[in-house]
Amino acid sequence: MQKENQKPHFEFVAMMAALMSIVALAIDAILPAISNIGEAINSLDPTDNQLLVTMIFLGLGVGQLFFGPISDSFGRKPVVYVGFIIFLVASIICLYAPSLEVMVVGRIFQGIGLSAPRTISISIIRDTYEGDYMAKVMSFVVAFFILVPVVAPAIGKLILDAAGWQAIFYVQLFFALVVALWFWKRQPETLHPEYKIPFTGHVFIDGLKEFVKHRETVAFTLTSGLVTGAFLVYLSSAQHIFEDQYALKEMFPYIFAGLAISIGLSTFLNGTLVMRFGMRKLSLMATIVFCVVALLYSVLFLNSPNPSIYVLVGFLSVQFFCLGFMWGNFRSIAMEPIGHIAGIGAAINGFVSTILSIPIATFIGEFVKDSVWPLFAGLAVCGLCALAIFLMVRKPRRRRLATV
Repeated sequence: MQKENQKPHFEFVAMMAALMSIVALAIDAILPAISNIGEAINSLDPTDNQLLVTMIFLGLGVGQLFFGPISDSFGRKPVVYVGFIIFLVASIICLYAPSLEVMVVGRIFQGIGLSAPRTISISIIRDTYEGDYMAKVMSFVVAFFILVPVVAPAIGKLILDAAGWQAIFYVQLFFALVVALWFWKRQPETLHPEYKIPFTGHVFIDGLKEFVKHRETVAFTLTSGLVTGAFLVYLSSAQHIFEDQYALKEMFPYIFAGLAISIGLSTFLNGTLVMRFGMRKLSLMATIVFCVVALLYSVLFLNSPNPSIYVLVGFLSVQFFCLGFMWGNFRSIAMEPIGHIAGIGAAINGFVSTILSIPIATFIGEFVKDSVWPLFAGLAVCGLCALAIFLMVRKPRRRRLATV
């Protein structure tokens, strides 16, 4: 039964955030160590080494397709345990990888394993809340989740300097074990027996047919993919931009943390404002500002060298502040009509948005070599496409009939 009017309690929000945060830790903690890992596995091209970031997203996308439907049949908790086991094996592959190719395989399987807690946490939230309350919970979860990217690169740098890049993977494994034990002890199963779907070969096809019936669900899955793709360009190229283009290797973890705080602040604000203004209005306003800022940078610095680091960080801060009002709300709007297939719905939503984001990030990332301008051009194009889709499916407000 949906607890629509029950306020979320802190432990639930913190636990769901922890399940998602393992993903952020696995991605962001290795950012300061990418060049070190590249040297260890004889991969010296910074563009090739970006695969260590982007390919984990491929695993995250593919894994959701399996874990979502299975969780609708067998429950949420068993699927999360399977995901943690896969992550354990994948981390061992990364630790002993002799080449970039093997390391990439390990990263893909890390993503597959982590797709379980990431996807199932969203299903658990949808099992428990709905409407703007769901958006409120999702915002607070993402706000906590953002705290990990704030500190992860700095922690990764400390671990790297103290014990080498392999120790970063051992810390990830320890954190995953702690979260798994916490989840096992404290989180009850949220999939009620009457909502269980018998597992058959048709479960995915049936879920997909139901998914595409809902116009907003499809539209906001696409917008999530476009925005995630634009952000993934930044995520995969941040180390190259700040360390190579701006020669700020020592400052990189702190700049990255400051920009992550911008997303976390707006996500937290979204959690408090969404009950007053609604998730659609907030995310629409944020999308418009996101596009305007990206276009402004693209025009101002067309055919120009990189601006000062302060100007760049200023523009990125505003962009990422907008993202905090977009991500959680886009996903909540997409999930709202499909609570009856929350597992497979979250899986399809996550798969499509993630798989859409990877080619976008890979294509734009190829141009971010000597200048940051292609990053903002990509943010502008992706933002405008997302805005166009948003406006196409936006429900017009009913005009009040004037009384005579």
